[in-house]
Amino acid sequence: MARTRRGRYSRPLPGEVQQKKYCRFKKAGIKYVDYKDPEFLKKFLNDQGKILPRRITGNSLKFQRRVAQAVKRARHLALLPFVTDLMK
Repeated sequence: MARTRRGRYSRPLPGEVQQKKYCRFKKAGIKYVDYKDPEFLKKFLNDQGKILPRRITGNSLKFQRRVAQAVKRARHLALLPFVTDLMK
C-alpha cells in the first residue's frame, strides 16, 4: 500500500516532486490580456465559472489582476457567463 499525505499542511513525501508553477504570460511575452478572447480566458475559470486563484494558475500578481479584470469585462459584455453548472 502506498503512503499518502496525512494532512493539508504536511511535508511532501520523499521523491514526490511538485512541478514549479510559472506565469504563462511572462514566458510567452504577452503584455496584454484580451477580454475579447473567451476561449483563452476560460483557462482561468473553474467549472462553475469562478476565477481560479494564483496558487492554482501560477500567474504573477500583475497578470492575475489583469486576468481578473479581463474576465469581469468579458462577463459584462456577455462573452462569458457569470455562473454556470458545467462550463467545460
